[in-house]
Amino acid sequence: MGKIQLKRIYDPPSPTDGQRVLVDRIWPRGISKEAAALDLWLKKIAPSSALRKWFGHDPGRFDEFRDRYRHELASNARCTDMLRQLLRNGDVTLLYAARDKSCNHARVLAEYIQGAGGEEPRA
Repeated sequence: MGKIQLKRIYDPPSPTDGQRVLVDRIWPRGISKEAAALDLWLKKIAPSSALRKWFGHDPGRFDEFRDRYRHELASNARCTDMLRQLLRNGDVTLLYAARDKSCNHARVLAEYIQGAGGEEPRA
C-alpha cells in the first residue's frame, strides 16, 4: 500500500510524488495543464459546490465541514475506490489549490481514505 502526500497544485512536481491527483472540482487559476503534471483529475471526489460554498475556507467551520464532507465521501464509493486502487499501486499525491494547508478538503480526503487511526498524510 502506497502513502498519501498532500501538496498545493502550485508547488513544483517532485520525483517522490508518485501518482499526482488533482482533487478540486474547479481547475485552479493560473496553472497550466503542463505545469500541473497530473496523472488524474478526480473532480467528482471534491466536496459538492454547496458544501464548498458553505465552508468558505473558514477555519471555525472546519470540524463541521469535515463531518459533512466525510458523509459525502461515504456516498461516493466509485471515486474513493478509484483512489484506493491507485494507492495499492504506489504513492499518491493529492493536489489542491486551497491556501490553508491544514484546513482543506484534501486533508479530510486523505484521512478518510486512510481510515480512522491511519497514518497522517505528509504535507
